[in-house]
Amino acid sequence: MADEFRHFTLTEAERTRHEVEPILIEAMEGRRALAEVEESLAGVARRIGMLGGSLVSQSEVSDLRTRYNQIGMKLQRALETIHATGCLVKDLEMGLLDFPAILNDEEVLLCWKLGEDRIRFYHGINEGFQGRKPLDPLDSGGSAPIQ
Repeated sequence: MADEFRHFTLTEAERTRHEVEPILIEAMEGRRALAEVEESLAGVARRIGMLGGSLVSQSEVSDLRTRYNQIGMKLQRALETIHATGCLVKDLEMGLLDFPAILNDEEVLLCWKLGEDRIRFYHGINEGFQGRKPLDPLDSGGSAPIQ
């Protein structure tokens, strides 16, 4: 992993997760709103293609483009705020964040998904969400720590 990444302790990652969670939710809502505006613009483009431009309100198109730009700028600011902490946004649809860390002398990513009560998992830097492993063996569904 490149040196420009901050390495978090689990405590630092938890504190940062708690701080950025509302910003992540805002970014997720922005992503959804952006998709809705994109769909509206695509609908306008289909109408133009099928019926010609005379039936399209220029103010409607202008309003949609303005809304698209406003949402996009707000989304960009939210992502920049999150990334400035050293945390990595991995998936805006799922609300997935990674926190670079060192675990057992190995660079890993502490992994948290919106809705989880705390950071419980990690994965290697070349692995993704599917490669998540529990930080605590009890989180894997086992009843006792692995010996």
